[in-house]
Amino acid sequence: MISSLHVAEQGVGSKTIALLHGFGGCHDVWRDVIALLGPSARTLAYDLPGHGLSLDFPGAGPAKVAARAVLADLSARELKRVHLVGHSMGGAVAVLTALAGPEKVASLTLLAPGGFGPEINGPLLRRYAGAESLSEILACLAAMSGPRARPFDHTADTLRDMRKRPGQLEKLVEIAAAMTRDDRQGVIPRDQLDRLAMPVMVVWGSDDAVLPFTQADDLPARFHVHHVLEAGHMLIEEAPDLIAGIILRNMNRRARSVRPKLAAATG
Repeated sequence: MISSLHVAEQGVGSKTIALLHGFGGCHDVWRDVIALLGPSARTLAYDLPGHGLSLDFPGAGPAKVAARAVLADLSARELKRVHLVGHSMGGAVAVLTALAGPEKVASLTLLAPGGFGPEINGPLLRRYAGAESLSEILACLAAMSGPRARPFDHTADTLRDMRKRPGQLEKLVEIAAAMTRDDRQGVIPRDQLDRLAMPVMVVWGSDDAVLPFTQADDLPARFHVHHVLEAGHMLIEEAPDLIAGIILRNMNRRARSVRPKLAAATG
């Protein structure tokens, strides 16, 4: 029996890619990326706690709750290792999942991840949380995107439909308020990032209005960082072909070799 997290599963490949959306999203935002990953990829696109069909997940809100839920779901599916991809809030969830269950994560691809620095555009995220009409949602998506973003019609329709579910809008407002308290976000300590031995790729748009791309500075030297020029925060929708290619390349990288600790000398 698996947990009550909703997961949309596609493909039958031998490698599994788990996809974690950002705040206010749902599994369907990965639609274009999944199509570009190809039919041989097995994908698990999650609705994170408090979102979509996982709206009623107990304790929804904190990234740690989501990470525990994802890890429990992967264990229930008896998957040995997965390639984990997370966007924004889902990026923070992906990092916490990898820290809690490193043996489960073959690679980590982080798209403008949360938790890499305290700066966050609280007013914009709170506005997005409360956006209900199609025009309001489109305006928020435009504000979070780069200057060359293509139309967001499908994504906006999906998000509007999701927000029609009783309690969804109120839950998003609650999560946004907690996540952006004092217009700062929680930060994952640097020493914890140093513990990640699997291949890590960090992707950030140069025109990100939600989380500044400078949060990708001063990461562990073995992290690969890819800046996307003139892209904003909505990397999944803005550059699905680029994101799919980056995921596939990171899946083929080798993990860091971990040196065994020397036994303490005894006298």
